Amino acid sequence: MEDRAPQTEDRGPQTEDAQRVSTVRRVAIGCFTAWLGFVSGAMVAALLSKFYAFVTKSADCDGIPACNWYIWAGIGGLIGAVTLPLMILWVLGKPAKGKKSETEF
Repeated sequence: MEDRAPQTEDRGPQTEDAQRVSTVRRVAIGCFTAWLGFVSGAMVAALLSKFYAFVTKSADCDGIPACNWYIWAGIGGLIGAVTLPLMILWVLGKPAKGKKSETEF
C-alpha cells in the first residue's frame, strides 16, 4: 500500500506518470471513435457524391443523392474510421499544457 498523509485531499493514485492514458483506455477510446468516424466519414462522402453527380451531370436516381452513393460512403467511412481515432489518440498522447515534466527545466 502507499503511504499518504491524511490531511491531503488527493485520493487518486500517486504515480509518477499520472497524465498518460492507459492502454486499456486508449483501446476503448479508439473503438468508440472508430464507429463514430465511420458514420461521419460515410455521411461526408455521400454529400461529396452528390456534388460529384451535380458537377458531372450524371444520371439521377430517384430518392437517393447519387446512384453510386454506397461506394462513396464505404470509402469515406473507412477513411473516417481510421483517421478520427488516430487524431484523437494523437492529441491524448501529447503532454498537458502548462505542466512541465521533471526532465524539463
